[in-house]
Amino acid sequence: MTRRTSTISGLMPPSWAFFCLLAMLISCAGSAGAQDVVFPLHVAEDRRYLEDASGHPFLMTGDAAWSMIAELSREDAEAYLDDRKKRGFNTLLVSLIEHRFSRNAPKNIYGAAPFLAGKDFAAPNEAYFGHAEWILRRAREKGFLVLLAPAYLGSGGGEQGWYQSMKAAGPDVLRSYGEYVGKRFGGLGNIVWIEGGDYDPEDRSLVQALAEGVRQAAPGSLQSFHGNPASAPRSFWGDPDWLGIDSLYTYGDIAAASLDRYRRQPAMPFFLIESRYEGEGANEFDVRRSAYSTLLSGASGQIFGNNPIWHFSAPGLYPSPVTWQEALSSRGAESMSHLRTLFDQVEWWNLKPDLTGALADRSSGKGGVVAASAADGSFALAYVWDAPDISVNLNKLAPSARRARWFDPSSGTFYDASGEQTPAGTSLFRVPKASNASGFSDWVLLISRPQ
Repeated sequence: MTRRTSTISGLMPPSWAFFCLLAMLISCAGSAGAQDVVFPLHVAEDRRYLEDASGHPFLMTGDAAWSMIAELSREDAEAYLDDRKKRGFNTLLVSLIEHRFSRNAPKNIYGAAPFLAGKDFAAPNEAYFGHAEWILRRAREKGFLVLLAPAYLGSGGGEQGWYQSMKAAGPDVLRSYGEYVGKRFGGLGNIVWIEGGDYDPEDRSLVQALAEGVRQAAPGSLQSFHGNPASAPRSFWGDPDWLGIDSLYTYGDIAAASLDRYRRQPAMPFFLIESRYEGEGANEFDVRRSAYSTLLSGASGQIFGNNPIWHFSAPGLYPSPVTWQEALSSRGAESMSHLRTLFDQVEWWNLKPDLTGALADRSSGKGGVVAASAADGSFALAYVWDAPDISVNLNKLAPSARRARWFDPSSGTFYDASGEQTPAGTSLFRVPKASNASGFSDWVLLISRPQ
């Protein structure tokens, strides 16, 4: 990635300011009326998903962009946001301050540190947070929800994150910092605060104080938590007042973990905040399986991750053979675009998971399947992998829901499907091909009313 060598301290060079203004005007002129989401978001009445300010359901289709604020110049941030918007992403997972995973950490690309020297969390630096606000505003103008981590703790509370500095600062300073960022960014409307970060802290009072500070300054803002893998935020925290959205972080059976979240009462929207990232031990099939498994198991969204995009080719955890710009068009990212296209065609917010397997199962016993249907039986979706066919009990659906189509999640292509009656009274649907367009074995069956 080409890095800028100039610095800023609240003001940009006139030529760059003019360029930004011109780009903004062109963008607005070319996309007037194109933005659908109206911020801020709120929890829907049934507490299963989020709605925007006009009452439209909002499905998180997210990209992990942890290092965006610290690592990207304004030119690169514009390019990244435009690409993700074009591909159907509407949510970004971002660190407000970076401790390790940027090239000049904790300073941003322009050389501004988040805090004045020796005063971590006690003395925010206007130059740093001014740049952060510029990026967050541009994200809002382009229709992105930002899942913003105000202080990423770091795996095990170690040097990857801010936990040790938070211990040194103490709860009172952290509460004031929470009030500062809550006041500064809460009014943008497109922020959901992500407390924690890869760690269930030994000293919970530190995160508690930060979360309370945010809530005090931005009382209408939603907050969630990102802890250890396989940890359940509501179990760890005991349903604190500030926790408004649950999250799922696992490298295990995502469908099973999602159903556990779905069954918990009282209901709370949850989303897949992290699983294996593409390029870090996962391929396009792995990230598709994660996404579809969680969405068909009651989740209100999912975050896709890619190496090197999440750290924008700055220091990461794994080597990458390509730049972040080259990775924008990865097979996993294309799969997320197709997923968004599919879910935009159905009333996904009415989906109820197939908790018992009574709706759909593999007749051969091979592979796996995750299914869900609308509460009124008007449509159903089943994601299947490594199986030649699935059996569907159409009696679980409305009589009018008989149009069946296979969807290739790797290409976005539909194929007509027809069911064969079985002795058990179910309908057998055979996948159209042994492999989809990308050579993997996963397919999605959509059964709906004729149009």
